[in-house]
Amino acid sequence: MNITSQFDSGNIHVISAEDPNNIKLSINKDNQSEFYQWFHFKLHSTPFVNHLIHIENLAESAYPDGWEGYQAVASYDRDTWFRVDTEFNGDTLSIDFTPEYDNVYFAYFAPYSYERHLDLIANAQMSFDCKHELLGETLDGREINLLVIGDENDSEGKHKIWITARQHPGETMAEWLVEGLLKRLLDDTDGVARALLDTCIFYVVPNMNPDGGVRGHLRTNAVGVNLNREWQSPSLEKSPEVFHVLNKMQSTGVDAFFDIHGDEALPYNFVAGSEGNPNYNER
Repeated sequence: MNITSQFDSGNIHVISAEDPNNIKLSINKDNQSEFYQWFHFKLHSTPFVNHLIHIENLAESAYPDGWEGYQAVASYDRDTWFRVDTEFNGDTLSIDFTPEYDNVYFAYFAPYSYERHLDLIANAQMSFDCKHELLGETLDGREINLLVIGDENDSEGKHKIWITARQHPGETMAEWLVEGLLKRLLDDTDGVARALLDTCIFYVVPNMNPDGGVRGHLRTNAVGVNLNREWQSPSLEKSPEVFHVLNKMQSTGVDAFFDIHGDEALPYNFVAGSEGNPNYNER
C-alpha cells in the first residue's frame, strides 16, 4: 500500500499506512501560513479490500464547520469524480471506501489542474471574440492570464465587466464555473451571449492564484499571502497577482466585478455583500 501527493495540487501527510483499516493522515499547512483544509492524494492498494482512512487534526483547520455533513470526492481516472462515504467527529474525517482498481485519487473538491487551466486559456484565445493578455508573473514564475471577450476597439458606451476566480486556490469550483461561463460567452450560436457582447466587454481572470493551486494550498499564494485581503495595497513582493490585475482594472475601468469563490456547505450559487465598495448604495 502506498499514499502519495507528489503531483499538481497534491497535499497530504502520511502518519501511518500499514493497516488498510486504520490509515492515518493529516493535511499540510499552506506555505508560510496557518491555513489548511485542501487535500488531494492517491492511494495505491489492493482492489476490493475495504479501506478506512482517517484525516486527523481538523478541529484547527481553516473552516472546521465545513466538515459537518461533508463527503470527500474520489476518482479512478482523474476525470470523473464521485462522492464517497465520509464521517466527521469534530476532529477526524473518516473515509470508508472499497476501491475497485489499484489506484484511486481522493480530494477535497474535484481538482482543477494547472494543465487544464492552460488548455482553457489556449482554447479560449482561438475564438474570434477573445484575446489573451499576459498581465505578469506570479512569485513562482507562472503566468497571470487575462481573457478579454468582446471588441475593445468598439468599447465606447459598453459596460466593463470583470470576473476573477480562485483567489483561494482550494475553491476549485470557482474555475469550473468560469470554464462554463467561457463556453457560453464564446459560443457564437448563444443568443444570450451575443446580446451581452453587444453591450459589454468581459475581462476574465480564470485563475488568480495558480501558485497556490499547484502547491496544494487552500487559501494563499506561494508565500502564504491571502490574495483576498491584498486589494487595498498589493505589492510585487507579496501579491503580484492582485497588483497586476488591479493595475489593469484601473486602466480599463470597472462597471461590475464578480469575484468567484466556493463554499463547503451551501449547495447553490449566492451573492455575498458588497458593502465595502465605495459606490455601494441602496440601489
